[in-house]
Amino acid sequence: MKKTTFYLLIVMLLSVLPNTVMASEKSPAPIDKPITEIPAEIKTMLNRLDEIKEMDKSNLKSSERRELRKEVREIKKEIKAKGGGLYISAGAIIIILLILLIL
Repeated sequence: MKKTTFYLLIVMLLSVLPNTVMASEKSPAPIDKPITEIPAEIKTMLNRLDEIKEMDKSNLKSSERRELRKEVREIKKEIKAKGGGLYISAGAIIIILLILLIL
């Protein structure tokens, strides 16, 4: 009997108290992302990739197609190498969060 009244009391309190999630009437301000300018070298590589995509490859020989594929792979490798960036796996993020919580 005591458990049911306790649970009933908790349900009543949670349903009567105002919900803080819907309390904000204003829409949140959009986050302005800093505009990063693409270097000229990478722009030229991206333009070349677009040219290759738009090419009509149906009349090319297999050796020419192979050369185009190699060129695309090399361009993509160079873009990745010059693009930089930091990639963190999901496991690393979890470990970092656990360490922060412990400390």
